[in-house]
Amino acid sequence: MENKEIWLESLITKTPQEGRELAIKMSRKSIAAIQTDPEIRKSLRKDYASDTAQLIASANVIAIEFQTIAQANNYWK
Repeated sequence: MENKEIWLESLITKTPQEGRELAIKMSRKSIAAIQTDPEIRKSLRKDYASDTAQLIASANVIAIEFQTIAQANNYWK
């Protein structure tokens, strides 16, 4: 994890939609941090693009990230 770019300034978002978009971005950034070679990530897409189990697992990761963001935003109350 050599990249020192600060892209996550806050978990606070104006709306739940922005929160969901942030959750997706967080999930994608996590994958990029784990598999740092973009060509390998690109080559792996065909493996999971039609695998329902892997797609559901990906959606679960996003849901967990979104849960964290929703809590940080007091569920936008």
